[in-house]
Amino acid sequence: MRQLEAIEPGNIYHIYNCGINGEPIFKEKRNYYYFLMKYQQYCSDVLETFAYALLNNHFHFLVKVKEKNLDKISSDPAVKSLNASRQLSHFFNAYAQAINKSYHRHGKLFESPFKRKQIKYDSYFTRIIRYIHLNPENHGFVKDFREWEFSSWHAILSTQDTYLSRQQVFDWFGSRDHLINYHLARDKKPVEHAPPSFQSLTGKP
Repeated sequence: MRQLEAIEPGNIYHIYNCGINGEPIFKEKRNYYYFLMKYQQYCSDVLETFAYALLNNHFHFLVKVKEKNLDKISSDPAVKSLNASRQLSHFFNAYAQAINKSYHRHGKLFESPFKRKQIKYDSYFTRIIRYIHLNPENHGFVKDFREWEFSSWHAILSTQDTYLSRQQVFDWFGSRDHLINYHLARDKKPVEHAPPSFQSLTGKP
């Protein structure tokens, strides 16, 4: 089995996974909302979130692991510190347990371990945001990705409060309009606006 790389503070990752044996992980609409609620509960202290898409039997997140000292954040005295890998595992386990209880099923819900790929280049970061948002369309769930309810597309464009790193996404593409135009281009050409340096996102040389 290929060993997956550790999740390190300051790095950006595409995190994704699917239901075991292709099984749906979202059985009805309320499951999507519950999944996002548990994600915020377990992961908002350790991850910055740039984009996500939830589909019937899989999901995608684009995140940065926060670098701040998290030793004193945990309210559980049995937990000395929080880290991204542990919190993601707690999140997936909590969701799976809730689904098993609600639908009278047993065993694993997700393939394990969860998949992760570090984003190291400007162009990859740009492309992966569009890839995530277009995923529902590419898999045939909708004809137009903008019709899909359970992705970060609408929250990013909204003016309402959000836990997403909305302004960083706008800054990366140059503006809200540049972000929209890049998603609608459909031709994989690089974004015309020169993005900030990748170092501005990771804080690393």
